Amino acid sequence: MHGGAVAGWLLMALCAVSGASCLLRARAGTRQERRTARSEAVMGFGMAAMAVPAAALSPPDWAWAVYAALFGAAALRALRPALGGGHHLHHLVGSLAMVYMAVAMAPAVTGSGGGGHAGHGAAAGAGGIPLLTGALLVYYAFYVLGSAGRLLPGTAVAPAGGTGAAARGPGGSGGGTDGRPELMSACRLTMGIGMFAMLLTL
Repeated sequence: MHGGAVAGWLLMALCAVSGASCLLRARAGTRQERRTARSEAVMGFGMAAMAVPAAALSPPDWAWAVYAALFGAAALRALRPALGGGHHLHHLVGSLAMVYMAVAMAPAVTGSGGGGHAGHGAAAGAGGIPLLTGALLVYYAFYVLGSAGRLLPGTAVAPAGGTGAAARGPGGSGGGTDGRPELMSACRLTMGIGMFAMLLTL
């Protein structure tokens, strides 16, 4: 699409910044909050790597297998906590979506040599299962709308100490101890938009 390389660089930058913010959050909070932040950091940096325009850096064929293995392991790690629902379930869906995209884009890399990831995938002929891609697009569309709603004035005002339901991020997980749950919600919103944009390239 027109301006695809620019969109790819912008998406890469947004995801990398979100990943870095999650790493900063991982330095404080409870053990579960740190684990959640680290998982989100891996997701952010993984999305940033997949969004690099092929004109700047074409990944080797084996890179997609590495992505699939990395996020497959992340999905297995998130499986047990996801049984409790909340944001852990979103982590599981996100990890499985990354595995799906890596597998779907791998044939495009092998066949064209030009790469099929975000910012340049539509023209490269990346594959995918339309029904599954559509279901993930619907999921992330609702997730983005819900996350954006939490950032509206008056909808995410945290009580003193940053505890309670208003201090939790999308899906009901803890908001960390940085006292700025809106920043966490903004990072999750950014990654949700990024995932939606990457799924559109399939």
